[in-house]
Amino acid sequence: MQSVPDAQARTCRRRLCHHARPVNDRTGSWKGVWFGVGIAAFAAYQQFKLPVVLPVLLEQYGYERTLAGGFVAVYALAGLLLSVWMGRFVERRGPLTPVLAAMALIVAGSLITLARPELGLLVLAGRALEGLGFTALAVSGPVLASANAPLRHLPIVIGLSAAWIPLGQLAATGLAPIALATTGWQLLWWLGIAGAVLAASAALLLRLDPRVVLAPLRRGAGTSSSALSAHDRGTLALVACIFGLWSCQYFGYMTWLPQYLVEAHGLAVQSALIGYVVPVTLVAVFNVAVGVLLRAGVELGALMSGAIATQALVWLAMPITGGDWSGVLSLVIYGIGAGIVPGCLFAAPNAILGAGRGTAAAFGILMTGRNLGVLVGPVLIALVSGAAQRWYDGALVYAAITCVALLLALTLRARLNRRRARAAA
Repeated sequence: MQSVPDAQARTCRRRLCHHARPVNDRTGSWKGVWFGVGIAAFAAYQQFKLPVVLPVLLEQYGYERTLAGGFVAVYALAGLLLSVWMGRFVERRGPLTPVLAAMALIVAGSLITLARPELGLLVLAGRALEGLGFTALAVSGPVLASANAPLRHLPIVIGLSAAWIPLGQLAATGLAPIALATTGWQLLWWLGIAGAVLAASAALLLRLDPRVVLAPLRRGAGTSSSALSAHDRGTLALVACIFGLWSCQYFGYMTWLPQYLVEAHGLAVQSALIGYVVPVTLVAVFNVAVGVLLRAGVELGALMSGAIATQALVWLAMPITGGDWSGVLSLVIYGIGAGIVPGCLFAAPNAILGAGRGTAAAFGILMTGRNLGVLVGPVLIALVSGAAQRWYDGALVYAAITCVALLLALTLRARLNRRRARAAA
């Protein structure tokens, strides 16, 4: 027989309809989880549809390299300015309006690029509009997934949420050979437009399901940015710094990896895309694996620090890894580390604030750090590695950046250990 509290809770949800339930609701909504992960992955697809065809675009339109790096980095500019504000907006007003606005911006930006691809500055403007949409989805997607997750499955959902970047990359990488073999690179942009229309339609349909959280959290259901203690804000800022440094080297790596494989190792574009898939696939797998490991009790700080250390070693070893088995091993090791680190970073707000209390405002702080790294990373390696023979100079720069991220990760680990000790006392 159904208990009175359960019956009252269900009746309350029906009456409130679109009012959000608390994050620790027993049942949750996997439909809402998958929608959140899906729109975030769609945002990553928009960002990475360009790097996978960048060698073709450089050949066809002769873009200057720094400008080409800016096609990816410009996504971060809007994020830098708007991520914290977007987190607060989603907390107060809910994610539905930002999601719908994001789809409209992505359509507009894509159409601008398709109209005059030979004009590099116009392409940059189109990518900037897409970047505004990306900012809304990068905050709303993980928050939707977390808010709709049953509390006991929260670590797994966090792992899925962290996988949005490689899932979008895999989609772009898988579709790129089809596009290049048929209508050309433009197909990736048209598919993005179609996806935006479908995602907006799905968001409107989900409004009809009272179990899906698409409205603001009720007062007391989460932790707003203004309610954070100074210590918590400082720790979140530390995580954002780690995210920024890590994203700088990761997005530099992923933006230019196809071009590096073509120039430094003489691979054809199609073969370079195969090499590109290896680390991206491992990133997706280990994003999810992080959720399993954290749920099993593995320490977040130690897991993150170890993964960052392995990535620093990959950068340092790049001058001695080539197109043979050593290069494949390098891609594998880098991909594993790149899967673990963001999984830990996205789990950090709940580790800092308590299970189920990582909110849009906290994710907004993290995304600000990430966007700073995305802004700098692709352009930095383009400046340092202006010619094929200078790719290794870029590797040394990113090795240094990754080592700084490692030092900050060890600092975060110490903070989290002290927090656990205080909680146990």
